[in-house]
Amino acid sequence: GEPLWLGSIKSNIGHAQAAAGVAGAIKMIEAIRRGQLPKTLHVDEPTPQVDWSEGAVELLTEQREWPENGHPRRAGISSFGISGTNAHVILEQAPSEHASAARDETPEGEAAGDVVSGEEAPLPVTPWVLSGRSAKALRAQAERLKAFVSERDELTGIDVAYSLATTRVPLEHRAAVVGADREELLRGLDTVISGETRPNVVEGTARDGKIAFLFSGQG
Repeated sequence: GEPLWLGSIKSNIGHAQAAAGVAGAIKMIEAIRRGQLPKTLHVDEPTPQVDWSEGAVELLTEQREWPENGHPRRAGISSFGISGTNAHVILEQAPSEHASAARDETPEGEAAGDVVSGEEAPLPVTPWVLSGRSAKALRAQAERLKAFVSERDELTGIDVAYSLATTRVPLEHRAAVVGADREELLRGLDTVISGETRPNVVEGTARDGKIAFLFSGQG
C-alpha cells in the first residue's frame, strides 16, 4: 500500500555534475542505515507537468520513517548526464552482522565471527592521537599518557582513543600510534617518548570559525 517515494540529491547540493550519482548513493546509504526517508528541499508543490494521480509515485515533501516491513530496504538511484549518459543502480539493505553470524554457527553452537553476545565487532586497530606545542612537549604528553593508562587496567584502547580525539586541543606538533590492543598501543607510545617517531608539525594555529561549501553546479 506504500507508494514509490521520489527524492532528489539536487535539492541538497545543486547540480553536482559527475559527482551526482555517487552523492545520491551516499544519501540513500545513510537513509537505509538510519531508517529515514529524507525530504526533498525547496519544493512548494509538485510540478504540474507530471500526472501524480497516475501510478503510485509520490514526492517526499516531508521526512518519513522507513520502517522494517519484512524485507530489506531498497532504493533506486539515477544519474542523468548532460551528454545523454544515464546511470542507474539499486541499493539493498545488507544483512545485519548478527544475522550473518547466526547463519554460520560453529559445531559448539556459538556464533562464528567477531560478533559475540550482541556486541559490535572490535576494530582491527585503534589510533591514539597526541599533540603538543613542541617536540619535547609531545614526548612528555606520551609519557604522561602511558603512565596514566598503565595504572588503570579498566581502560580499553577505544576508551582512550575516543577521549584523545574528542577532548584534547590539536596543537602544532602531532603524532599518532596505532595498535590492535592496549599493549601494542603502549609500545607505540614508547617510540614517541624515545623520539623514534618523528612528529608531524602543523604550521600555524588552528582558529575557530565557520566553513562554507559552495556547489556551483554547471554555472
